[in-house]
Amino acid sequence: MKTISLESISLEAAAEIARQALAHARSQNMAPVAVAVLDPRGTLKAFLAEDGTSLLRFNIAFGKAWGSLGMGFGGRKLTERNAKTPEFINALQAMSEGKMVPVPGGVLIRNAQGAIVGAVGVSGETSENDELCSMHGVQAVGLAADAQ
Repeated sequence: MKTISLESISLEAAAEIARQALAHARSQNMAPVAVAVLDPRGTLKAFLAEDGTSLLRFNIAFGKAWGSLGMGFGGRKLTERNAKTPEFINALQAMSEGKMVPVPGGVLIRNAQGAIVGAVGVSGETSENDELCSMHGVQAVGLAADAQ
């Protein structure tokens, strides 16, 4: 598989990450999921939602990816921080006007040099399964998925 070296996730790569994340959910017979892929500025590059996803799935998927970008680490680490310092996460929620969703499912996308080139968030299944879909989508295009 070809490794992509870039400074920001391309539209083509973002769309493929979303498609691959959905494909993984289907291959595992998961509930319908939604996938949001953001560039390093937090701008939406791609969004796909399967039939049957609920109304808030976009907001949750976007919030998982956006929170990971904002803090510079994945949703799994945000969850760990929330358990240790919930007042800090509450402050982040207030500062982000509620955009941040601090649970697994949001992962950073890193290029071959380790630089953050975007983030992906998945919502619709358990947080752990959402994270697996995110990671699968990123790895399918030859980039590194960072959930920590």
